[in-house]
Amino acid sequence: MGIDIVQLAQDLGAEAESLLRLIEPLDDNDWLTSTPAPGWCIADQIIHLALFDERALWSMTDAVRFSEDLKILRSSGVDIHRQERFRSHANIVKWWVDANTSLCTAVQGVSPETRCQWYGPSMSVASMVTARVMETWAHAHDVADALSVQVLSTPRLRHIAHIGVRARAFSYAANQRELPAGEVCVRLSAPDGTIWRWGDDGAHSVSGDVLDFCQVVTRRRHINDVHLEIHGDLAHDWMDIAQAFAGPPGEGRQPGQFGR
Repeated sequence: MGIDIVQLAQDLGAEAESLLRLIEPLDDNDWLTSTPAPGWCIADQIIHLALFDERALWSMTDAVRFSEDLKILRSSGVDIHRQERFRSHANIVKWWVDANTSLCTAVQGVSPETRCQWYGPSMSVASMVTARVMETWAHAHDVADALSVQVLSTPRLRHIAHIGVRARAFSYAANQRELPAGEVCVRLSAPDGTIWRWGDDGAHSVSGDVLDFCQVVTRRRHINDVHLEIHGDLAHDWMDIAQAFAGPPGEGRQPGQFGR
């Protein structure tokens, strides 16, 4: 079955709408609330999403602009997040919503297999949009935590879980470790009670609720603070360092920071 790029774009839009509902009622003081990401307030989280939704759009629709921007970023060492902090909070929201909406629209006119430039290897359009779903959800999670709002499970978590499973090898590379031989089976309970499965049954497995798994692979919860069942050395080893997003490992969350 081919990738339904229209549905993928709709899921990205739905994640953005969910976050927008969280931030629309906030006043200026609320926007300065610290999030669990060290040094980042709520405004920083939205600036980050705007910056990279915009650049994902450039990568798909204006490769020259993306390339020129990439050269500037790599040569200047400028903190592009800090550069945007001058914006009013209303302007940040408009900037992000416009970038996300334009990206969701543009995606639907591009083949899912089309390759796009990014900050590491090139990515297919489908992979890039799936990554934007993950990024939007993860940064919305930080905002929700800052506001003490419960994060709910949705069918869209399947995209994030899929990236998390496929990123097992990357998790080791990011930690400068060699991927051990062997496979880990992942079985996750979806919001409707069905089971989403990756891999064949074996001695090494991870099972539980999809929300718990996604929180671990995006490093929004410590492994000790979720209810995953982990069997076998390969599964335990992986879950300790699991990382679905690109870049170096962050600090993650501390044991007991949010509780079970």
